Amino acid sequence: MVATSVLVTLVVAAAASLFMAWTIGAGSSGSTPFAPAVGANAISVMRAGFFVGILGLAGAVLQGANVTETVGGGLIVFPEGGGLSAAAAIVALLTAAALVAVGIFTGYPIATAFTVTGAVVGVGLAMGGQPATAKYIEIVSLWVAVPFVGGGIAFATAWLLRHEGTSEELLVPGLGALVGAIMANVRFVLLAPGSEQASVAQALATAAGTAQLPTVVGVTLVVALLSGGLLYRDVRGDLDAGQRHFLLVLGGLVAFSAGGSQVGLALGPLLPLLGEGPTAAIPITGVLLFGGVGLLVGSWTGAPRMIKAIAQDYSSLGPRRSIAALIPSFIIAQTAVFLGVPVSFNEIIVSAIVGSGAAAGGGEVSRSKMGKTVLAWIGSLALAFAVSYGLFALVDGL
Repeated sequence: MVATSVLVTLVVAAAASLFMAWTIGAGSSGSTPFAPAVGANAISVMRAGFFVGILGLAGAVLQGANVTETVGGGLIVFPEGGGLSAAAAIVALLTAAALVAVGIFTGYPIATAFTVTGAVVGVGLAMGGQPATAKYIEIVSLWVAVPFVGGGIAFATAWLLRHEGTSEELLVPGLGALVGAIMANVRFVLLAPGSEQASVAQALATAAGTAQLPTVVGVTLVVALLSGGLLYRDVRGDLDAGQRHFLLVLGGLVAFSAGGSQVGLALGPLLPLLGEGPTAAIPITGVLLFGGVGLLVGSWTGAPRMIKAIAQDYSSLGPRRSIAALIPSFIIAQTAVFLGVPVSFNEIIVSAIVGSGAAAGGGEVSRSKMGKTVLAWIGSLALAFAVSYGLFALVDGL
């Protein structure tokens, strides 16, 4: 009887996690990466939803471990060890998923990282855990910095691309070289033994048996030169076509990064439940695959509505402003994945869109829409915390 009860509880928790993954795929990770490309008419809404699902699944499996571990065990400190109970995980996931679902169907991009973080902290404190103050400072610092860093980089990039004295045939390949250098140093699970991670440059250094630092620098330079060179050849033949191709590559990289960052929001609360018993044998890649499939289904079934909302309601984007928006989005996303910090892709991409729009005068950005979105972000954090805390206290008292 006890075994049956545990199994039923685990199934319910897994279903709640899958629902959370669906809402993330339909909203945050599914809608934001290709929204600028759709706004620039480089890809259709339906095709964007299809590709973002595939790339999000890949990112979840290859890069999702860091954020998953933070959400699962880094937000609350339990003096006696352990983590969230099954009931707490279910309450946190259902609370966050419900709020994100409301945002999807009303057309406002709720910040998924805010809702999940608020919900997990709420149930954790209700269980008697202690706040992880140092981690909160790190998370909030990144959240506050995102609009300024992302918007600032987007503004500077858009301004340079629009400036009469700038040669786009040189600047765009230069940006491509920068993106290539970053990708050479992005860490993946499958390039290192066990649950460890390594970048392509590190893996090549290990395989060749050479000194790591010189090899990493050399591989980075080679990848940067190849990326910039291929893009230079493309834009020299047709500048507009080259920009669209670069824009689609950026959208794909951001979609991949979104999967690596956002899957942890759905899987994190489950980790304490998978650390003992028969489920302890499940490898981390298997858990990430489970969450990645949820993202994939969400992207294919629910993302088109939010893609349209971000691409058309916030700003009318051209290729230059879209490139300017996606570059900081990619950089910030990979930084968050590296640090293991949950971050909102809606916050990243909307801030970048506003920054790139400001370089064009900002006249096309809806201030009313932006104001309501910011209030929705703040409100979702507070509401997720209060609702999850109250619900768990109620359930625990029954």
